[in-house]
Amino acid sequence: MTGTTNVRTDVLGEPWVAETIPLGHDDEGPVVATLVSRRAAEPSGRAVLHVHGFADYFFQTEYAAWWLDRGYDFYAVDLRKYGRSLLPGQTANHVTDLRAYDADLDAAWERITTRDGHDHVVASAHSTGGLTLPLWLHRRRPRELAGVVLNSPWLDLQGSLLVRTLGSLVLKELGRHRPLHEIRRDVSGVYARSLHRDHDGEWDFDLAWKPIESFAVHAGWLRAIRHGHARLQRGLDVAVPVLVLSSDRSAFPRDMGQDVHETDVVLEVPQIRRWATAIGSRVTYVAVPGARHDVVLSRQPARDQVYRELARWWAAYVDDATA
Repeated sequence: MTGTTNVRTDVLGEPWVAETIPLGHDDEGPVVATLVSRRAAEPSGRAVLHVHGFADYFFQTEYAAWWLDRGYDFYAVDLRKYGRSLLPGQTANHVTDLRAYDADLDAAWERITTRDGHDHVVASAHSTGGLTLPLWLHRRRPRELAGVVLNSPWLDLQGSLLVRTLGSLVLKELGRHRPLHEIRRDVSGVYARSLHRDHDGEWDFDLAWKPIESFAVHAGWLRAIRHGHARLQRGLDVAVPVLVLSSDRSAFPRDMGQDVHETDVVLEVPQIRRWATAIGSRVTYVAVPGARHDVVLSRQPARDQVYRELARWWAAYVDDATA
């Protein structure tokens, strides 16, 4: 661990707390991660560590409550340059190597296990976090790991084989020599609008940390993502039970409508289905009809199904480890 920590009441309000974890410096200055947590009613030695996606941060308290009700202390990490950890002057969400997050996840895991005494930890992640976390678990193989839940993990680049192949070749050079070159995107904003309660959704989140039109994507970051995709697609060895949840289909509408609320409008579901088993040898994949990209932020009927699937998997493979 580097330096001292700062613990405070989180922006979610009591009893949520946030702990700032100093991680040294990079070429933009000081770097921190933030560990957000809430304790269950009774100590159990069990915990969850959750990792967010791109242009995202932890605010999914209903998901946390599901675990808290089952006796798990809940932790979520805002990685460097995301959400609570984004400092003035930093390029939001940007790294040039996904292994940079090893320090963030190492520090979070050490606090959850060694410091706070949990010996049974479920690792959870969404979207880009669903790529970063399995890569870290494959490298670290923590002995306290009891299971993994991945919510619409980003396992391949969207688009045709030609786009993915040629795009990766271009990114390899552009990302190496001009890492902060912005990759132009046409972001409609319908996904974030479908979620936020001030627009077309039911959830409250900070639009400075999860903007309607997302954040800029830079060549060095996308190059790091493609390196991560390639490593995962060669096969990882995450030996514990893994649950992968997604919508049952994708759509890419430009305007608000039913598809925005009932499909994955960010990633391609067939890619998630194709690559899910590359994560390990004990993977359960479930496609939930009507689910959004962040399945735990789906509308109520699909969300209820998400939690039924999660409960079935947890009871079969994690709660009773001898089953």
